[in-house]
Amino acid sequence: MPLFTDLGKKILGKGIRIVFPEGTDIRVLGAAVRLKADNLLNPILLGNPDEIEAIADENHWTLRDIEIIDPDNYEEIDQMVAAHVERRAGKSDEEKSREALKDAATFGTMLVYQGYADGLVCGAVYSTSNTVRPALQIIKTRPGTKLTSGAFIMLPREEDGQRFIFADCAININPDAEALAGIAVESAKTAELFDIDPKVAMLSFSTKGSASSPEVDKVVEATRIAKEKAPDLAIDGELQFDAAYVYDVAQKKAPESEVAGRANVFVFPEIQSGNIGYKIAQRFGGYQAIGPILQGLNKPISDLSRGCNEEDVYKLSIITAVQSLMD
Repeated sequence: MPLFTDLGKKILGKGIRIVFPEGTDIRVLGAAVRLKADNLLNPILLGNPDEIEAIADENHWTLRDIEIIDPDNYEEIDQMVAAHVERRAGKSDEEKSREALKDAATFGTMLVYQGYADGLVCGAVYSTSNTVRPALQIIKTRPGTKLTSGAFIMLPREEDGQRFIFADCAININPDAEALAGIAVESAKTAELFDIDPKVAMLSFSTKGSASSPEVDKVVEATRIAKEKAPDLAIDGELQFDAAYVYDVAQKKAPESEVAGRANVFVFPEIQSGNIGYKIAQRFGGYQAIGPILQGLNKPISDLSRGCNEEDVYKLSIITAVQSLMD
């Protein structure tokens, strides 16, 4: 069964509320209309209602039963300001919070924090930093999780082809061994969300000591820590990509590994290789990259790429809704 057909069944008719801070963006608006029409979730669009309705009219879309909130004219703003001041715990006062909430991403994140929405999808216009910062300040990471990270679900052209998780491709520039281990464990949880039995490869330019450097040492240490954190998780490293992915190569380079040649979750040693890697798979390999899916937060917040299309928004919204069921 195609992935998004299966995921859609999990959320169909449940009334899950997802807030879209970029309500006047045509890609976001088009996806929200489809999601509502398909009865997959209840979109909450942020923005000027007249502008949103004008865009909908131009495209012959109906906004029937789709909620629109104008942050500039929000009746509950005083209560939201007070909640924001309390949540920031001494780092903001009423004046600063009122100013901060003029930002749609921050406003939308507060709707999630206050329980009015179940998740948020943003990033078609906003940068990753502007999407993630309010999430870290307001939603914060789950107990026992020290950081958030960004994973992509990589989907093949063929519906029955193998799908993969790539992380971290979006958030942490150069994680240390402890952080890299945390990313590995969280990425395995993301894999399970998509019915992937996780086999996690800690990637490097070395396989099992074939090269020596501080960069390799970091991956080796991260693998050790990850195994301590999740002893039942199939994880191995350090592995070069070919050893992690190609069975015949794995038999030569890491024959005793339970992951090498079978990996489906690839943890990159730093953001440069992760970002480059997923885009090579996307552009050369024809894989569709959905995400980044933000991992480790108390509530699901998803960050779109500014180069996304309507279909990307539609699919990432479904993923976000499914994540909300797992809280």
